[in-house]
Amino acid sequence: MSESSGVLLVVGSGLKVYREYLVRSVHRRAKAAGLGLVLLNNLKPTWQRQYFDEIIVSNVFDPDEMTATARAVADRHHIVGLMCWDEPVVLAAGELAAELGVPGLSVDGVRGCRDKNRTRTVLTAEGLLQPGYALTTSLAQARAEARRIGYPVVLKPRAMGASIGVVFAADESELDAAFGVAMGAATIDPGRYRAGAIVEGYAAGPEISVDAALHKGEYLPMFVARKQTSDQPYFEEVGHVVDAADPLLHDTELMGALARAHRALGVEDGITHSEVRLTDRGPLIIEVNGRLGGDLIPFLGRTATGIDPGEVLFDVTVGHRPDTTPTRRAVAGIRFGYPELDCLVHSVTVPTEAPGLVTASPMIDAGTTLRLPPGGYLARHSFVVCQAEDRQTCSHRLDAAAALVRVDADPVAPPPPGAAFEMPAGLLDVDEEEGVSA
Repeated sequence: MSESSGVLLVVGSGLKVYREYLVRSVHRRAKAAGLGLVLLNNLKPTWQRQYFDEIIVSNVFDPDEMTATARAVADRHHIVGLMCWDEPVVLAAGELAAELGVPGLSVDGVRGCRDKNRTRTVLTAEGLLQPGYALTTSLAQARAEARRIGYPVVLKPRAMGASIGVVFAADESELDAAFGVAMGAATIDPGRYRAGAIVEGYAAGPEISVDAALHKGEYLPMFVARKQTSDQPYFEEVGHVVDAADPLLHDTELMGALARAHRALGVEDGITHSEVRLTDRGPLIIEVNGRLGGDLIPFLGRTATGIDPGEVLFDVTVGHRPDTTPTRRAVAGIRFGYPELDCLVHSVTVPTEAPGLVTASPMIDAGTTLRLPPGGYLARHSFVVCQAEDRQTCSHRLDAAAALVRVDADPVAPPPPGAAFEMPAGLLDVDEEEGVSA
Protein backbone atom coordinates (compact mmCIF):
# COMPACT_ATOMS: atom_id res chain seq x y z
CA MET A 1 0.00 0.00 0.00
CA SER A 2 1.28 3.45 -0.86
CA GLU A 3 -1.07 5.76 1.00
CA SER A 4 0.47 9.18 1.57
CA SER A 5 -1.99 10.68 4.04
CA GLY A 6 -3.18 7.68 6.04
CA VAL A 7 -5.91 5.09 5.59
CA LEU A 8 -9.65 4.77 6.02
CA LEU A 9 -10.71 1.63 7.86
CA VAL A 10 -13.99 0.07 6.67
CA VAL A 11 -15.58 -2.56 8.92
CA GLY A 12 -17.78 -4.89 6.86
CA SER A 13 -18.54 -4.26 3.20
CA GLY A 14 -22.05 -5.70 3.06
CA LEU A 15 -23.49 -7.36 -0.02
CA LYS A 16 -22.48 -6.19 -3.47
CA VAL A 17 -26.07 -5.71 -4.59
CA TYR A 18 -26.79 -3.47 -1.59
CA ARG A 19 -23.56 -1.58 -0.98
CA GLU A 20 -21.18 -1.54 -3.95
CA TYR A 21 -22.39 1.85 -5.14
CA LEU A 22 -21.34 3.31 -1.77
CA VAL A 23 -17.95 1.62 -1.83
CA ARG A 24 -17.34 2.90 -5.35
CA SER A 25 -17.90 6.52 -4.28
CA VAL A 26 -15.78 6.14 -1.14
CA HIS A 27 -12.99 4.61 -3.23
CA ARG A 28 -13.08 7.49 -5.70
CA ARG A 29 -12.89 10.12 -2.97
CA ALA A 30 -10.19 8.27 -1.04
CA LYS A 31 -7.96 7.98 -4.08
CA ALA A 32 -8.40 11.68 -4.85
CA ALA A 33 -7.38 12.49 -1.26
CA GLY A 34 -4.37 10.18 -1.29
CA LEU A 35 -5.87 7.86 1.32
CA GLY A 36 -5.59 4.10 1.39
CA LEU A 37 -8.60 1.85 2.04
CA VAL A 38 -8.41 -1.12 4.42
CA LEU A 39 -11.37 -3.49 4.79
CA LEU A 40 -12.09 -5.82 7.69
CA ASN A 41 -14.56 -8.38 6.35
CA ASN A 42 -16.00 -11.57 7.77
CA LEU A 43 -15.67 -13.55 4.54
CA LYS A 44 -13.10 -13.81 1.80
CA PRO A 45 -13.29 -10.95 -0.73
CA THR A 46 -14.65 -11.17 -4.26
CA TRP A 47 -15.97 -7.91 -5.75
CA GLN A 48 -14.30 -5.89 -2.97
CA ARG A 49 -10.80 -6.46 -4.35
CA GLN A 50 -11.00 -3.70 -6.96
CA TYR A 51 -11.77 -1.06 -4.33
CA PHE A 52 -9.57 -1.84 -1.32
CA ASP A 53 -5.82 -1.69 -0.94
CA GLU A 54 -5.83 -4.29 1.83
CA ILE A 55 -8.51 -6.75 2.92
CA ILE A 56 -8.28 -8.65 6.18
CA VAL A 57 -10.64 -11.55 6.83
CA SER A 58 -11.81 -11.38 10.43
CA ASN A 59 -15.01 -12.16 12.32
CA VAL A 60 -16.30 -8.60 12.54
CA PHE A 61 -19.36 -9.85 14.44
CA ASP A 62 -17.10 -10.75 17.38
CA PRO A 63 -16.34 -7.36 18.98
CA ASP A 64 -13.15 -8.57 20.64
CA GLU A 65 -11.74 -10.13 17.48
CA MET A 66 -12.72 -7.16 15.34
CA THR A 67 -11.19 -4.67 17.76
CA ALA A 68 -7.96 -6.66 18.07
CA THR A 69 -7.65 -6.86 14.29
CA ALA A 70 -8.29 -3.13 13.92
CA ARG A 71 -5.67 -2.33 16.55
CA ALA A 72 -3.17 -4.37 14.57
CA VAL A 73 -4.02 -2.28 11.49
CA ALA A 74 -3.50 0.88 13.57
CA ASP A 75 -0.05 -0.39 14.53
CA ARG A 76 0.90 -0.53 10.83
CA HIS A 77 -1.01 2.42 9.38
CA HIS A 78 -2.17 5.88 10.36
CA ILE A 79 -5.97 5.50 10.52
CA VAL A 80 -7.68 8.83 9.78
CA GLY A 81 -11.27 7.60 9.65
CA LEU A 82 -13.50 4.58 10.24
CA MET A 83 -16.68 3.58 8.39
CA CYS A 84 -19.30 0.96 9.18
CA TRP A 85 -22.82 0.55 7.80
CA ASP A 86 -23.61 -2.99 8.99
CA GLU A 87 -26.17 -2.87 11.83
CA PRO A 88 -24.79 -5.70 14.02
CA VAL A 89 -21.31 -4.13 13.92
CA VAL A 90 -21.96 -0.40 14.32
CA LEU A 91 -21.79 -0.46 18.12
CA ALA A 92 -18.31 -1.96 18.35
CA ALA A 93 -17.17 0.12 15.36
CA GLY A 94 -18.42 3.34 16.97
CA GLU A 95 -16.62 2.56 20.20
CA LEU A 96 -13.49 1.73 18.21
CA ALA A 97 -13.63 5.09 16.41
CA ALA A 98 -13.61 6.82 19.79
CA GLU A 99 -10.64 4.72 20.91
CA LEU A 100 -8.72 5.60 17.75
CA GLY A 101 -9.54 9.29 18.12
CA VAL A 102 -11.19 9.63 14.70
CA PRO A 103 -14.58 11.22 13.88
CA GLY A 104 -17.55 9.06 14.81
CA LEU A 105 -21.00 9.00 16.35
CA SER A 106 -19.37 9.12 19.84
CA VAL A 107 -19.64 6.35 22.43
CA ASP A 108 -22.85 7.78 23.89
CA GLY A 109 -24.22 8.38 20.42
CA VAL A 110 -23.65 4.90 19.06
CA ARG A 111 -24.96 3.26 22.23
CA GLY A 112 -28.04 5.45 22.13
CA CYS A 113 -28.69 4.42 18.54
CA ARG A 114 -28.04 0.71 18.96
CA ASP A 115 -29.95 0.15 22.21
CA LYS A 116 -33.64 0.84 21.54
CA ASN A 117 -34.41 0.93 25.26
CA ARG A 118 -31.77 3.62 25.78
CA THR A 119 -33.16 5.55 22.80
CA ARG A 120 -36.64 5.57 24.35
CA THR A 121 -35.28 6.62 27.75
CA VAL A 122 -33.21 9.52 26.38
CA LEU A 123 -35.88 10.84 24.02
CA THR A 124 -38.57 10.65 26.69
CA ALA A 125 -36.35 12.60 29.10
CA GLU A 126 -35.78 15.17 26.34
CA GLY A 127 -39.52 15.77 26.18
CA LEU A 128 -39.96 14.40 22.68
CA LEU A 129 -43.15 12.56 21.77
CA GLN A 130 -42.64 8.88 22.64
CA PRO A 131 -44.89 5.89 23.32
CA GLY A 132 -45.17 4.17 26.67
CA TYR A 133 -42.52 1.48 26.79
CA ALA A 134 -40.76 -1.09 28.94
CA LEU A 135 -37.82 -3.46 28.56
CA THR A 136 -38.95 -6.97 29.52
CA THR A 137 -37.20 -10.30 29.94
CA SER A 138 -40.10 -12.57 30.91
CA LEU A 139 -43.60 -13.25 29.66
CA ALA A 140 -45.13 -12.29 33.00
CA GLN A 141 -43.32 -8.96 32.91
CA ALA A 142 -44.41 -8.35 29.31
CA ARG A 143 -48.04 -9.07 30.21
CA ALA A 144 -47.95 -6.64 33.12
CA GLU A 145 -46.26 -3.87 31.14
CA ALA A 146 -48.66 -4.25 28.22
CA ARG A 147 -51.60 -3.82 30.61
CA ARG A 148 -49.93 -0.73 32.11
CA ILE A 149 -49.16 0.82 28.70
CA GLY A 150 -52.51 -0.10 27.17
CA TYR A 151 -53.31 -2.07 24.04
CA PRO A 152 -52.55 -2.22 21.18
CA VAL A 153 -48.81 -2.68 21.68
CA VAL A 154 -45.77 -3.55 19.61
CA LEU A 155 -43.07 -5.95 20.79
CA LYS A 156 -39.57 -5.87 19.38
CA PRO A 157 -36.07 -7.13 20.14
CA ARG A 158 -33.90 -4.69 22.03
CA ALA A 159 -31.33 -4.25 19.27
CA MET A 160 -32.26 -5.92 15.97
CA GLY A 161 -32.84 -4.14 12.66
CA ALA A 162 -34.88 -4.50 9.46
CA SER A 163 -38.11 -5.02 11.47
CA ILE A 164 -36.92 -8.51 12.44
CA GLY A 165 -38.95 -9.79 15.36
CA VAL A 166 -41.23 -6.73 15.44
CA VAL A 167 -44.82 -7.81 16.00
CA PHE A 168 -48.18 -6.17 16.78
CA ALA A 169 -50.48 -7.36 19.58
CA ALA A 170 -54.01 -5.97 19.48
CA ASP A 171 -54.98 -7.31 22.89
CA GLU A 172 -53.96 -9.69 25.67
CA SER A 173 -54.93 -12.76 23.62
CA GLU A 174 -52.13 -11.94 21.14
CA LEU A 175 -49.48 -10.91 23.66
CA ASP A 176 -47.99 -14.32 24.50
CA ALA A 177 -47.29 -15.28 20.88
CA ALA A 178 -45.94 -11.80 20.12
CA PHE A 179 -43.54 -11.97 23.06
CA GLY A 180 -42.28 -15.34 21.84
CA VAL A 181 -41.58 -13.90 18.40
CA ALA A 182 -39.72 -10.86 19.74
CA MET A 183 -37.63 -12.84 22.22
CA GLY A 184 -36.88 -15.50 19.63
CA ALA A 185 -35.41 -12.81 17.40
CA ALA A 186 -33.58 -11.14 20.29
CA THR A 187 -31.66 -14.31 21.09
CA ILE A 188 -29.88 -14.37 17.73
CA ASP A 189 -28.44 -10.87 18.20
CA PRO A 190 -24.68 -11.40 18.59
CA GLY A 191 -24.27 -8.22 20.62
CA ARG A 192 -24.64 -7.26 24.25
CA TYR A 193 -28.38 -6.42 24.03
CA ARG A 194 -29.65 -9.86 23.04
CA ALA A 195 -31.58 -10.70 26.22
CA GLY A 196 -34.66 -8.54 26.15
CA ALA A 197 -37.81 -7.51 24.32
CA ILE A 198 -39.32 -4.05 24.37
CA VAL A 199 -43.05 -3.59 24.80
CA GLU A 200 -44.30 -0.22 23.60
CA GLY A 201 -47.55 1.48 22.76
CA TYR A 202 -48.54 1.29 19.11
CA ALA A 203 -48.36 4.61 17.25
CA ALA A 204 -50.70 4.89 14.26
CA GLY A 205 -49.80 6.90 11.17
CA PRO A 206 -47.66 6.79 8.02
CA GLU A 207 -44.05 5.71 8.55
CA ILE A 208 -41.08 7.45 6.99
CA SER A 209 -37.31 7.35 7.31
CA VAL A 210 -34.81 10.18 7.13
CA ASP A 211 -31.16 9.71 6.22
CA ALA A 212 -28.99 12.55 7.48
CA ALA A 213 -25.36 13.48 8.01
CA LEU A 214 -23.99 14.89 11.23
CA HIS A 215 -20.95 17.13 11.43
CA LYS A 216 -19.84 18.12 14.92
CA GLY A 217 -23.41 17.54 16.09
CA GLU A 218 -25.07 19.58 13.32
CA TYR A 219 -28.01 17.68 11.81
CA LEU A 220 -27.99 17.80 7.99
CA PRO A 221 -30.94 15.90 6.43
CA MET A 222 -30.37 14.43 2.97
CA PHE A 223 -33.60 12.71 1.94
CA VAL A 224 -36.91 11.34 3.20
CA ALA A 225 -38.19 7.90 2.24
CA ARG A 226 -41.89 7.03 2.42
CA LYS A 227 -42.10 3.45 3.67
CA GLN A 228 -44.47 0.69 2.55
CA THR A 229 -44.92 -2.20 4.98
CA SER A 230 -46.77 -5.49 5.07
CA ASP A 231 -50.02 -5.95 6.95
CA GLN A 232 -50.07 -6.41 10.70
CA PRO A 233 -49.05 -8.18 12.86
CA TYR A 234 -45.65 -7.98 11.20
CA PHE A 235 -43.94 -4.90 9.79
CA GLU A 236 -41.92 -6.26 6.85
CA GLU A 237 -40.70 -3.44 4.62
CA VAL A 238 -41.92 -4.08 1.07
CA GLY A 239 -40.90 -0.80 -0.59
CA HIS A 240 -39.73 2.80 -0.27
CA VAL A 241 -40.16 5.99 -2.31
CA VAL A 242 -37.87 9.03 -2.19
CA ASP A 243 -39.06 12.35 -3.60
CA ALA A 244 -36.47 15.12 -3.91
CA ALA A 245 -39.29 17.65 -3.48
CA ASP A 246 -40.85 15.95 -0.43
CA PRO A 247 -42.30 18.76 1.72
CA LEU A 248 -41.27 16.87 4.87
CA LEU A 249 -37.68 17.93 4.21
CA HIS A 250 -38.80 21.46 5.11
CA ASP A 251 -41.17 20.51 7.94
CA THR A 252 -39.78 22.47 10.88
CA GLU A 253 -41.53 20.33 13.51
CA LEU A 254 -40.17 17.07 12.07
CA MET A 255 -36.64 18.28 11.42
CA GLY A 256 -36.53 20.10 14.74
CA ALA A 257 -37.52 16.93 16.59
CA LEU A 258 -34.85 14.92 14.79
CA ALA A 259 -32.16 17.50 15.50
CA ARG A 260 -33.14 17.56 19.21
CA ALA A 261 -33.11 13.77 19.35
CA HIS A 262 -29.60 13.56 17.92
CA ARG A 263 -28.32 16.18 20.34
CA ALA A 264 -29.90 14.35 23.26
CA LEU A 265 -28.39 11.05 22.17
CA GLY A 266 -24.97 12.66 21.81
CA VAL A 267 -24.45 11.86 18.13
CA GLU A 268 -21.48 13.83 16.79
CA ASP A 269 -20.14 12.81 13.34
CA GLY A 270 -21.52 10.28 10.90
CA ILE A 271 -24.71 9.32 9.11
CA THR A 272 -27.95 8.14 10.71
CA HIS A 273 -31.13 6.54 9.49
CA SER A 274 -34.12 7.61 11.59
CA GLU A 275 -37.55 5.99 11.42
CA VAL A 276 -40.54 8.15 12.29
CA ARG A 277 -44.31 7.75 12.58
CA LEU A 278 -46.36 10.76 11.51
CA THR A 279 -49.06 10.61 14.18
CA ASP A 280 -51.99 12.93 14.82
CA ARG A 281 -50.02 14.25 17.82
CA GLY A 282 -46.93 15.02 15.75
CA PRO A 283 -43.82 13.16 14.61
CA LEU A 284 -42.88 10.22 16.83
CA ILE A 285 -39.34 8.92 16.43
CA ILE A 286 -39.45 5.12 16.37
CA GLU A 287 -35.69 4.61 16.28
CA VAL A 288 -32.40 6.22 15.29
CA ASN A 289 -29.92 3.90 13.58
CA GLY A 290 -26.23 4.76 13.56
CA ARG A 291 -25.70 3.99 9.89
CA LEU A 292 -26.94 4.64 6.38
CA GLY A 293 -30.35 3.25 5.55
CA GLY A 294 -30.65 -0.25 4.17
CA ASP A 295 -32.96 -1.53 1.43
CA LEU A 296 -31.08 0.60 -1.14
CA ILE A 297 -32.67 3.73 0.33
CA PRO A 298 -29.39 5.69 -0.10
CA PHE A 299 -29.34 4.57 -3.75
CA LEU A 300 -32.90 5.89 -4.16
CA GLY A 301 -31.78 9.12 -2.50
CA ARG A 302 -28.92 9.53 -4.94
CA THR A 303 -31.16 8.74 -7.90
CA ALA A 304 -33.83 11.23 -6.82
CA THR A 305 -31.72 14.08 -5.41
CA GLY A 306 -28.23 13.71 -6.87
CA ILE A 307 -26.78 13.68 -3.34
CA ASP A 308 -24.15 10.94 -3.26
CA PRO A 309 -24.37 9.27 0.17
CA GLY A 310 -20.98 7.63 -0.32
CA GLU A 311 -19.35 11.01 -0.79
CA VAL A 312 -21.24 12.45 2.20
CA LEU A 313 -20.10 9.50 4.30
CA PHE A 314 -16.52 10.06 3.22
CA ASP A 315 -16.67 13.72 4.22
CA VAL A 316 -18.05 13.18 7.72
CA THR A 317 -15.67 10.29 8.27
CA VAL A 318 -12.63 12.49 7.68
CA GLY A 319 -14.11 15.39 9.66
CA HIS A 320 -15.35 17.63 6.86
CA ARG A 321 -18.77 19.28 6.66
CA PRO A 322 -20.52 17.61 3.70
CA ASP A 323 -22.45 19.33 0.93
CA THR A 324 -26.02 18.01 1.09
CA THR A 325 -27.46 20.33 -1.58
CA PRO A 326 -29.68 18.42 -4.06
CA THR A 327 -28.62 18.55 -7.70
CA ARG A 328 -31.61 16.64 -9.11
CA ARG A 329 -35.38 16.82 -8.64
CA ALA A 330 -36.92 13.43 -9.31
CA VAL A 331 -38.73 10.55 -7.58
CA ALA A 332 -37.22 7.08 -7.13
CA GLY A 333 -38.76 3.98 -5.59
CA ILE A 334 -38.02 0.34 -4.84
CA ARG A 335 -40.40 -2.60 -4.65
CA PHE A 336 -39.38 -5.93 -3.11
CA GLY A 337 -40.88 -9.20 -4.29
CA TYR A 338 -42.23 -11.49 -1.55
CA PRO A 339 -43.93 -14.87 -1.95
CA GLU A 340 -47.47 -15.39 -0.72
CA LEU A 341 -46.49 -18.58 1.12
CA ASP A 342 -43.35 -20.30 2.39
CA CYS A 343 -41.71 -21.79 -0.67
CA LEU A 344 -38.67 -23.39 -2.27
CA VAL A 345 -37.54 -21.18 -5.15
CA HIS A 346 -36.22 -22.76 -8.34
CA SER A 347 -35.65 -19.61 -10.37
CA VAL A 348 -36.26 -15.85 -10.42
CA THR A 349 -36.32 -13.71 -13.56
CA VAL A 350 -36.46 -9.91 -13.44
CA PRO A 351 -37.18 -7.41 -16.22
CA THR A 352 -34.36 -5.74 -18.12
CA GLU A 353 -36.62 -3.11 -19.68
CA ALA A 354 -39.67 -1.27 -18.34
CA PRO A 355 -40.77 2.38 -18.20
CA GLY A 356 -38.52 4.25 -15.78
CA LEU A 357 -36.64 1.10 -14.76
CA VAL A 358 -33.29 1.96 -13.14
CA THR A 359 -32.24 -1.52 -12.03
CA ALA A 360 -33.70 -4.87 -11.04
CA SER A 361 -32.18 -7.98 -9.52
CA PRO A 362 -32.93 -11.40 -8.10
CA MET A 363 -32.01 -11.53 -4.44
CA ILE A 364 -31.62 -15.27 -3.94
CA ASP A 365 -30.10 -18.27 -5.67
CA ALA A 366 -31.97 -21.28 -7.00
CA GLY A 367 -32.71 -23.73 -4.22
CA THR A 368 -33.38 -21.09 -1.56
CA THR A 369 -36.25 -21.62 0.87
CA LEU A 370 -38.17 -18.44 1.70
CA ARG A 371 -40.14 -18.29 4.93
CA LEU A 372 -42.51 -15.52 5.96
CA PRO A 373 -42.74 -14.27 9.58
CA PRO A 374 -42.54 -15.67 12.15
CA GLY A 375 -40.75 -18.61 10.56
CA GLY A 376 -38.39 -16.30 8.67
CA TYR A 377 -37.77 -12.67 7.75
CA LEU A 378 -36.79 -10.67 4.68
CA ALA A 379 -38.16 -13.41 2.45
CA ARG A 380 -37.44 -11.38 -0.65
CA HIS A 381 -36.88 -12.98 -4.01
CA SER A 382 -36.25 -9.82 -6.05
CA PHE A 383 -36.43 -6.05 -6.31
CA VAL A 384 -37.13 -3.44 -8.96
CA VAL A 385 -36.13 0.25 -8.84
CA CYS A 386 -37.90 2.87 -10.97
CA GLN A 387 -37.74 6.64 -11.30
CA ALA A 388 -40.19 9.27 -12.52
CA GLU A 389 -40.99 12.96 -12.29
CA ASP A 390 -43.74 12.52 -9.68
CA ARG A 391 -44.78 10.00 -7.03
CA GLN A 392 -47.90 8.75 -8.75
CA THR A 393 -46.06 7.93 -11.98
CA CYS A 394 -43.27 6.29 -10.00
CA SER A 395 -45.81 4.10 -8.20
CA HIS A 396 -47.40 3.02 -11.49
CA ARG A 397 -43.99 2.21 -12.92
CA LEU A 398 -43.08 0.12 -9.87
CA ASP A 399 -46.34 -1.79 -10.22
CA ALA A 400 -45.63 -2.48 -13.89
CA ALA A 401 -42.01 -3.52 -13.34
CA ALA A 402 -42.86 -5.76 -10.36
CA ALA A 403 -45.54 -7.48 -12.48
CA LEU A 404 -42.80 -8.57 -14.90
CA VAL A 405 -40.92 -10.55 -12.25
CA ARG A 406 -41.29 -14.30 -12.75
CA VAL A 407 -40.78 -16.80 -9.91
CA ASP A 408 -40.79 -20.57 -10.23
CA ALA A 409 -41.33 -22.02 -6.77
CA ASP A 410 -43.03 -24.83 -4.86
CA PRO A 411 -44.76 -24.44 -1.50
CA VAL A 412 -43.09 -26.00 1.56
CA ALA A 413 -44.47 -27.12 4.90
CA PRO A 414 -44.28 -24.67 7.80
CA PRO A 415 -41.37 -25.02 10.21
CA PRO A 416 -41.96 -27.19 13.29
CA PRO A 417 -43.20 -25.42 16.43
CA GLY A 418 -40.38 -23.81 18.38
CA ALA A 419 -37.93 -23.87 15.50
CA ALA A 420 -35.53 -20.93 15.19
CA PHE A 421 -36.53 -18.55 12.40
CA GLU A 422 -34.66 -18.61 9.11
CA MET A 423 -32.94 -15.93 7.06
CA PRO A 424 -32.46 -16.59 3.32
CA ALA A 425 -28.78 -17.19 2.58
CA GLY A 426 -28.91 -14.77 -0.34
CA LEU A 427 -29.60 -11.89 2.06
CA LEU A 428 -26.65 -12.59 4.35
CA ASP A 429 -23.10 -11.40 3.84
CA VAL A 430 -21.97 -14.40 1.81
CA ASP A 431 -20.60 -12.88 -1.36
CA GLU A 432 -18.64 -15.92 -2.49
CA GLU A 433 -19.52 -15.13 -6.11
CA GLU A 434 -20.02 -11.99 -8.13
CA GLY A 435 -23.53 -10.57 -7.88
CA VAL A 436 -25.57 -7.91 -9.62
CA SER A 437 -24.52 -4.29 -9.06
CA ALA A 438 -27.05 -1.53 -8.60
